[in-house]
Amino acid sequence: MQLIKRIYFPVLFALIFAAIHFGTWAIANRALPLINVQPLVHGFAYSGYQESQSPLDKTFPNTAELAHDIKLLKKLTNRIRIYASLENSEVIPLASKEGMTVVAGAWINQDDYANGRELAALKEKIMYYDNIEDVIVGNESLLRNDISVDDLIVYLDEVREATDVPVSTAEPWHIWLKNPKLVKHVDYIAVHLLPYHEGVPIEQAAAYTAERYKELALAYPRKRIVVTEVGWPSSGPTIGASVASEVNQARFVREFLAANDSQQYEYYLMEAFDQPWKYNIEGWAGAYWGMFDAKRTQKYALQGSVSKDDRWAEKAIWASAIAFLPIVFIGWRFRSWGFGGVVSMATLLQACITTLVIAWNLPGDYYYTFRDFVILAGLILAMGLTSLVLMIYAVEFSEVMFKRNWRRIYHRKAPLPTEDELFVSIHLACYNEPPEMVIATIESLKNLDYKNYEVIVVDNNTKDESKWKPIEAYMAALPEHFHFYHLPTWPGFKAGALNFALTKTHPDAVAIGVVDADYVVTEDWLATLVPHFIEQQVAVVQAPQAHREWENNFFKRMCNWEFEGFFRIGMHHRHERNALIQHGTMTLIRHRALTDLGGWSEWCICEDTELGLRLLESDYELRYVDDTFGRGLTPASFSALKSQRYRWAFGAMQILKHHMTRLIGKSTLSFSQRYHFLTGWFGWIGDALQLIFTLGSIGWTLLMLFFPGTFSLPVSIMIVPIICFLGIKAALGPVLYRKTMQCQWMDIWGASLASLGLSHAIARGVMMGLIKKAGVFVVTAKGKATASKWAILNPIREEFLILTALILSAYAMLYTRGFGNLDAQLWVTLLALQSMPYASALACQIIAQRD
Repeated sequence: MQLIKRIYFPVLFALIFAAIHFGTWAIANRALPLINVQPLVHGFAYSGYQESQSPLDKTFPNTAELAHDIKLLKKLTNRIRIYASLENSEVIPLASKEGMTVVAGAWINQDDYANGRELAALKEKIMYYDNIEDVIVGNESLLRNDISVDDLIVYLDEVREATDVPVSTAEPWHIWLKNPKLVKHVDYIAVHLLPYHEGVPIEQAAAYTAERYKELALAYPRKRIVVTEVGWPSSGPTIGASVASEVNQARFVREFLAANDSQQYEYYLMEAFDQPWKYNIEGWAGAYWGMFDAKRTQKYALQGSVSKDDRWAEKAIWASAIAFLPIVFIGWRFRSWGFGGVVSMATLLQACITTLVIAWNLPGDYYYTFRDFVILAGLILAMGLTSLVLMIYAVEFSEVMFKRNWRRIYHRKAPLPTEDELFVSIHLACYNEPPEMVIATIESLKNLDYKNYEVIVVDNNTKDESKWKPIEAYMAALPEHFHFYHLPTWPGFKAGALNFALTKTHPDAVAIGVVDADYVVTEDWLATLVPHFIEQQVAVVQAPQAHREWENNFFKRMCNWEFEGFFRIGMHHRHERNALIQHGTMTLIRHRALTDLGGWSEWCICEDTELGLRLLESDYELRYVDDTFGRGLTPASFSALKSQRYRWAFGAMQILKHHMTRLIGKSTLSFSQRYHFLTGWFGWIGDALQLIFTLGSIGWTLLMLFFPGTFSLPVSIMIVPIICFLGIKAALGPVLYRKTMQCQWMDIWGASLASLGLSHAIARGVMMGLIKKAGVFVVTAKGKATASKWAILNPIREEFLILTALILSAYAMLYTRGFGNLDAQLWVTLLALQSMPYASALACQIIAQRD
């Protein structure tokens, strides 16, 4: 019964959430009322190619397929217009059988021999079939510059001499106005009125069409005018103010037909059936002009309301069904996070799943080529990885933002009596550090309010005697429990120095304390934290990193608050499940546990985090006390900050590769610990993937610019979710900062800027860490930077080049596609979002150099 009660509310929550989700779909896709017209059409432009057929591939419909089309169209019209005489020659007799008339055509291009065959076939059909009421010689041949006006006139005169059937050629309205000479050699004007191609908004499209018709009628008042193509595509790129959609297609056709009730145009709707093969010669929109799709399903009716998406219910059901059980799990597993935490996680999860369902269904909404499927696969991969990263952030966000009671909260302990103090050995490794900085750290260790401890300072590989000799001299005057060792040549970087210190550690030491060379510790560090080691399962007591001397320098403020975010947010999130990231300063480690595990790993340049994971694999407890016990210096420059973060990302990948079998295989790690160590670095891996996708976007833009007929802008619906996800991801951090830390909005902005600016360095660190086995430990420069202002771009050369490429790509896309083109605007918005890390790096470098 208790189990039923615990499951009842999560199930109820998931059902209500699914109903809200479905209702949102229903509202967003509610059918729109449009003007009703008679379900009769004067005529259709007709090409009989089925979905997988194309004259370019010499694959043609059979007689049965053509007959089916004719019978389908007979329900709506008595007329069709065809474009060629040699292809699909059965159309005219099949139409005759159904009592339909035909506007017969001859396809004219640059090939004189092919043109001659077309004309011969056309004249033969005119002779044999009496249901041909008009003839068209050439379709937009002048618009394509396939033939000159004079040569076209020769063809027109040839056909006119051979028949009494009215003869014309089909061209857009402006071609007719430009060539009055041509009008003298046709029996009527066959005009194409396609306002979509001219960037006309749908609200004005029908009126615009009528105006162009009137303009033509005024120019040639004695000529009969037949609108041989008029329509609007259901899909395609945005051209100026023209937006292709099924609703807009139905709206234009209905408004045009309503106007025709009074005007009585002779017209042929463009067109009867979608022709996917036209994508290769006309671009994206070319495939989507039909009243029927390529499967011969009617896309819109001429009466009644029109839905934005006929398949919305199917998509909504799938999205709701897939998300249902995960949302039940969220409601059950995370109920202690409060209603807000459950709702925020469920909302983001449903958004991710819905986006992926929409993307998965795109081939059902569009005619996809192999190239399109490759693009779609890449975008689904991008969406999937972005969704995964977003959900990892969502878990952290929801817990930190809404959880009321934390289970694992530890504080300072009461100091032990002097006679009961546990012996502590403090290790300080330094390399090529400013001696005055190291001496300040040692001085703070000398002033500790603790009796039972020693300090071991190891300077390894420093060649400059002016760096290590003053430290040696200073320590020579200190009490005997302070020890200094200089190692002229020693392997293993910092881990090697710390392992050497282990060999010199007093055998009575219960805990090992590690501090960085720039940290000034508080007097009570050992007194209030070492008592935690009375509990034998405790292997680590970690205090947060904190900084000093940052308040009056904006770049250092940025660094300080960027660091603070992890220690005030991420560390609490991980600590709740004993999945702490151990750090190499302000940390206390059980001596026996450290030696039992073989000491520090010299193969890893993030030896501290790697040790923490080994301790967890040995079933120890790691504790975090969120109180400041020491303050160090922020990195001296943006270059130093980048170097530090590169090392961390490189080391993280080393750790993942080395420990992967235990993270996913048999080990004592709990599910939560595995989750945190597998997903905790996904944000960094996401930076690496973002770099790949950014370079891919630049490459795709270049292909669209240089090969516009082959490479086109992706469908808007594929870009919008990625833009939204990137925006949501960027917003979560500042919201948590405001919730958890007492800092101003300017500091939150600075921390966000620094975090974004480090993305490229992290991406490189991740990639190199995955490719290479060994890394180089580079000491983070602290204190004051002294770089030349003329060398400002040197540390960010790669970021600056990528930023420049993105800016040029965006401008070139808008310039070539039109600044008012919605699809181009969305693509440029994506490029702009992708440019943010690189623009942030430039801003960080300028700020650091200025300060």
